Formats: sequence, C-alpha cells, structure tokens
Amino acid sequence: MSQAADKVLYEKKGPIAYVTLNRPEKHNAIDPDANERLREIWTDFRDDEEIRLAILTGAGDKAFCAGADLSTMVGHWTGAGPSLGREALPRGFAGGITRGLHRTKKPVIAALNGYVIGGGLELALACDIRVAAEHCVFGSFELRRGMHPADGGIVRLVNICGAGIALELELTGEPIDARRALQCNLVSRVVPAGELMACAEDLAAKILRNPQRAVESAKDTILEVIGRPLEDQLRIEALYGYSIMDNPEIDAERKRFLAEGDPR
Repeated sequence: MSQAADKVLYEKKGPIAYVTLNRPEKHNAIDPDANERLREIWTDFRDDEEIRLAILTGAGDKAFCAGADLSTMVGHWTGAGPSLGREALPRGFAGGITRGLHRTKKPVIAALNGYVIGGGLELALACDIRVAAEHCVFGSFELRRGMHPADGGIVRLVNICGAGIALELELTGEPIDARRALQCNLVSRVVPAGELMACAEDLAAKILRNPQRAVESAKDTILEVIGRPLEDQLRIEALYGYSIMDNPEIDAERKRFLAEGDPR
C-alpha cells in the first residue's frame, strides 16, 4: 500500500463505501498526499455502480479532521497572488468533494468524532448528513491564522445554519460544542462516541431500503433549489420529481404497499 493510501483508507462493504482519514497523529489533517488520494476515492465512489453511499470518518477519537496541514498545504498559497483563486476553482479541497466533485448524486454520511475544525468543518459541511459524537468540537479557526474559508465553508454554513451562526463562528474564530451544533442544525444527531458508527450505519440502512433512483433524484433536487427564488424552486422540484415517474420500482412499491401496507 502506498503512503498516500495509508493516509486515507477506502473500503467497500456491499453497497457502502467507508472512507477514513487516517492521520490520527496529525488530527487527521489533510496534506497533499491525502488530498490527491481523496480525489481518487471520490471519483471511484462516483463511478462505481455497485456503491450507493459513503460513510466518512476520521481515525481515532480526538479528531475527525483538523483541516489543511499547515506544514505542507498553506505555504505555497501565500505567495501565489490573485490568480490563485481562479486556479483553485476547479479542484476544491479534500479531493474535490467541497467543489468540483460536490454534485455526486450518491449520499455521503459524515460520522464526526472529536475536533471538526478549519477545513475539517468545510469537509463535514460538504457531506449530506452529519452525526456527531458527544465530545465533538466545531470551529472555523482560519480567522485565527489570518484567513477565512474558501472551499465552501462559509457558503454551506450560511445555507445550513443561517447567517447568524455563520457570522459568529467566522468572525470570532471560537468553537461550539456538539449540543450547540445540534441546536443550529449543523448536525442532525449527537450520540455517545461508542455509538457513532452504529448511528451512521443505521442511517445508511434506512437510505438503502429506498429505491436508488429516487434517493439520488431527491438529493439532486435539494442541492439544486438552495438559494433560488420560490418560483424557480417549485419549477425545479416538479421537473425533477416528475422526471423519475417512469421508474419501474414505483409500480412495484405501490403494489406492495396496497397489498401489505408499510410495516417498516
């Protein structure tokens, strides 16, 4: 196994891909090797027709991800000049899941443990569903280093939590705990650390019991309507929703429901 592969583990179990940031000694910070390995992983995840969703987590219990490794990822940015933004646009962070590969139709569940800070928060926000261990700490610490998020951290924080919490986290550079993160919709569930992966897998099982085409279309619709005027949102929802009515699974599910009800 290559050094880069060691830094991010990728395992497929049935229809689920498990992605694990594996630098616990560095709080799972992402260096150039890990960044490129993630790009390979997210591309394979998107293209593998046997895989329906992913669970992303960090090794150890101290950190999900502390963001970009300051010793290897930031130095070349500071002297790059104004063109850096244009050059970075197509690539994003964490292998492109924050921007570039962010419209993969398959769901990604983040199982968050420990510190979720800086680019680690951007990475978590780029996932579709976030569950957190009780000891999680969330923060946008880039401001402390003279920077602010540039890979979806501000945009998704505003979309998910609103401008108020985004302004507080970004301008103060102060963290919030898992309880507060739940209150402001940053995460959907908070569980004891020992139950974190079981919670993520339970959510995965509930997604997998639904027809794949409907799941992927629903995710696509939700992402497409964010930030648009109401009339556009309604138009998009109708176009996407009615476009999957030729799905043969609909008739099968309808007949099963009429005959058996929905014991699930």
